[in-house]
Amino acid sequence: MPREVFLVVARAADGTIGDKGRLAWHIPADLKRFKALTMGKPMIMGRKTFESLPGLLPGRRHIVLTRDARWQAAGAEVVHDVAAALALAGEGDVAVIGGADVLALFEPLAHRFELTEVHADFAGDTVMPYPTTDWRETAREPHPAEGGRPAFDFVTLERGTG
Repeated sequence: MPREVFLVVARAADGTIGDKGRLAWHIPADLKRFKALTMGKPMIMGRKTFESLPGLLPGRRHIVLTRDARWQAAGAEVVHDVAAALALAGEGDVAVIGGADVLALFEPLAHRFELTEVHADFAGDTVMPYPTTDWRETAREPHPAEGGRPAFDFVTLERGTG
């Protein structure tokens, strides 16, 4: 079974992907999409991302990439490099969910980028640049602002072919 590495991230207009270990916004539709994209798949994440979760997310493996050789947590499968993370994930699709450093490590290996573009600035403490021109947009689903929540788009990017 071929493997597809894909990145899943929500990013504000100013590049913010987090603030003080949390998302800087609450968009229920984005959380629902995240669940649909990752259900039944191994998720690779950094330690801070793992610690920011509300707990273990049911139906998914939690592979945590950390430099701390002594770190461990219940439910986390701990690795210390990209190759070990991919080996542990096994065959099939694997979702890389953050943080910014982990996304950057896996971006060259990814085939698809599932991006939520949040149309607001949040000035968070964790930022990520917009994906490079190596990616081409293949789908976009706009959502207007409502209920005090900012407008956002679900965007699928795929690795360009030249």
